[in-house]
Amino acid sequence: MSNNAEAFEHWIRTSFVQMNTELEELYFAQGDRSRVIGVGDRIKHALRDEGHTYVTALHAEGNTGEGFDSAFGVLGNVGMYLGALRRHELTNPAREERSPFPEASSLAVHCGASLGMAPRFATAHLTIYNRARAGLRKSFTSLTDEFLFIDENTRGILSLQRAADALTSIVHLGVSSPVADVMFEAAKQSLYEVIRVNRRLMEHLDVERFFHSVRPYYKPYRVGRQEYRGANAGDFSGINELDLLLGLCRASDPYYGQLLVDKMLFMLPADQARLKDCMARKSLLDELLELLDSHRDADWFQRNARAFLELCDLFGQTAAQHHDELVKRFIEQPAARLGEGQSQGLTASGPPLPVLLRSLEVLRDLRVAADRPDIATRHEDLARLRAAVAGRDRKLP
Repeated sequence: MSNNAEAFEHWIRTSFVQMNTELEELYFAQGDRSRVIGVGDRIKHALRDEGHTYVTALHAEGNTGEGFDSAFGVLGNVGMYLGALRRHELTNPAREERSPFPEASSLAVHCGASLGMAPRFATAHLTIYNRARAGLRKSFTSLTDEFLFIDENTRGILSLQRAADALTSIVHLGVSSPVADVMFEAAKQSLYEVIRVNRRLMEHLDVERFFHSVRPYYKPYRVGRQEYRGANAGDFSGINELDLLLGLCRASDPYYGQLLVDKMLFMLPADQARLKDCMARKSLLDELLELLDSHRDADWFQRNARAFLELCDLFGQTAAQHHDELVKRFIEQPAARLGEGQSQGLTASGPPLPVLLRSLEVLRDLRVAADRPDIATRHEDLARLRAAVAGRDRKLP
């Protein structure tokens, strides 16, 4: 990491956090917590100008590619800087045709292009690739609720990655393998941990603090002329590997395939490679269905089919829990209390909230294999598999 890159890194971890926190306290103390314009202007201008000094030095240096770690770190830092400027209404894609920060845009494009990623900060910058120094990870603020959100998100992502790793091992072993039970159990325990993470967020994350002081940093912003959606907690390959390897979602589905295309550049390059590989694999569900008629009474089929169905149920539970509890409580309900003018540009993904919620409902119902005539879920295929297992159970003395 160059001296300029290290100086920017130090600023992002210190003064940047302090100024954002001071601004959040000012906003939160108001009767209207959504009011940002005209509040804390002295601090905002200091944040803008100090950050600009580091950005222009890096832009002039022109050497941000000292290996992946350096380029990725600079991309995250300039992205966090632009994300904070967006949060504090120093930029807003709704009123601009191009970013008012050309040096920061140019630096972000340089890093993003060299990495094969979107030129903005990604989920990985604040979760699984967020290197701690002396116990402190990067964040926008020092608010307890932001640390809680970052840490639990990271735990959830790591657990879903472990589950995906386990399923990938089963693909290589074959779903009929007598030792697949080891990896089915590993995946199951990882999904139980995801459920525990979601519960902790429900119990401990303050709704008002999250909605007003954490979520706004994830809004879309422009890099040059292009508007990029906000970082999303699902921007890692593990959750989509589970979708595809279980067979609950299919890359050939136009809706789901478009989702994969849209998120690919927001993921780490290694995750992009894993996801592309996964898209070419046959799902475990399809493997079991091919074996069902000829091997349904075999002990290995019954044992592995039961383990597979249990895993699908757990994965569906995590999807329903996330949508029906977390999204509803932390986004949908507080958004409903805002006026129409205040709810504009609310979501990190870009579209209006009702559109986003409908899209998330479709994704949830694919993952729970809901019985919906309007979308192609695996409800009937799972029912066939359940019937084969239940039929064997009825024959037992």
